[in-house]
Amino acid sequence: MALTRREVMKQAGALGLLGAGGLSGLARAASERIIPWRNWSGGQACIPAVRVAPADEAALAEVVRGTRDTIRAVGSGHSFSALVPTDGTLLSLSNMSGMISADAQTLQSEFWGGTRVADMGEPLLKAGLAMLNMADIDYQTIAGAISTSTHGTGPKFGSYSSTVVGLRLVTATGDIIDCDAKNHPEIFNVARTSLGALGIITRVRLQNRKAFRLHEKIWVQNTEELLEDMPRLIKENDHFEINPILHSDVALATATNETTDPHTKPQQGGGDGDGVSALMAINTYARNHPQVQAALLNTFVKRMIGSDVVDDSFRVFSHVRDQRFNEMEYELPAEAGPACVREILKTVREQNLNSFFPLEYRYVKGDDIPLSMFNGRDTVAISVHQDYRLDFHNFFAQIEPIFWKYEGRPHWGKLHTLNHNQFSKLYPHWKDFLDVRAALDPTGKFLNGHLRSVFGVTC
Repeated sequence: MALTRREVMKQAGALGLLGAGGLSGLARAASERIIPWRNWSGGQACIPAVRVAPADEAALAEVVRGTRDTIRAVGSGHSFSALVPTDGTLLSLSNMSGMISADAQTLQSEFWGGTRVADMGEPLLKAGLAMLNMADIDYQTIAGAISTSTHGTGPKFGSYSSTVVGLRLVTATGDIIDCDAKNHPEIFNVARTSLGALGIITRVRLQNRKAFRLHEKIWVQNTEELLEDMPRLIKENDHFEINPILHSDVALATATNETTDPHTKPQQGGGDGDGVSALMAINTYARNHPQVQAALLNTFVKRMIGSDVVDDSFRVFSHVRDQRFNEMEYELPAEAGPACVREILKTVREQNLNSFFPLEYRYVKGDDIPLSMFNGRDTVAISVHQDYRLDFHNFFAQIEPIFWKYEGRPHWGKLHTLNHNQFSKLYPHWKDFLDVRAALDPTGKFLNGHLRSVFGVTC
């Protein structure tokens, strides 16, 4: 059944398509029955001319060879930046999913690029393996996660990209290339974090470890006390992070450590809806009275029940995040973290900025990947969020210059306002990536408008 104009307009209002394609785009969507795409938060949207989900690598290579317009690969749509939107071809790897192999001797595994990280833990466990570290959210596909250098927390642990030991890439000509440290090392070196600009990643080989359990403990403490005690907390825990509550004096602290203790009963409940709803209610009714708001938040958060759970690693690392938001995250030199987060919290309170989602403050080990945000330095990752129902532009505009002050690099999958001019100064090996990209895709088949701005490509 064809969509009516009213139904299309209704979808456009929900997805923000008026800004993405205008009334002409909506008319085309209605007349041609094209399915609009949007990301998880609704902040990015497009109306692609073609949507394809090849069944195998041969079919995918044929699509790439036969397509002249822009091709953008889409995973789970959990990036907030404009990496995906295109009016050309939107290519999904949803039919290329699952574990291909696992080797108990090398502790390596291979997965299809369309595999969601959430679906990797169980097959790895059955093979006696586990990922070295994981992000708080596991909705992403593994190809998407490494393409944006998605990460967890822990000063001894890098991003997902740093655990890649091999990958398969379908290039702009439809050629299929296997890359690792010995085969096409110049491509492998940059392809571990590529923003989807080199080609389509169909397979990913990862370095794993033997399966293990984790003990997670969450508690509430004064934010300044946690920042003062950060060196000890980072040293004494395998994984540590804090979530300062905006407009308050307190934060949630999470310490996660390997253990041989027996499994505990999993905590009841699902996502974070109740907590976010309470923060939103306090923000709604008390934000014009900052002292009252702070007192209410301090009281509410201190009464929250902490967590103390032991389970298989992949069940502990990741959490259900079912409240939608838009996000900006910057990666800073590790030593700059406390000063930066203090300045953000001060700015939020002094300007009474309208946001209620907690910050995230995590540590990530440095690596040697040219486009990784962690290239050449151990890092603190600081994230700010805005509820999807609220406009994020003004809030993020007030915070982003603070990140610049501390030599921050934006997370590739999160919102930012930088372009080629800034990135070429932030990344020592920026040109190395540009040279490989130009050689593999000279016509820019894999570049949308956002990536042309990022890489300074005008043709």
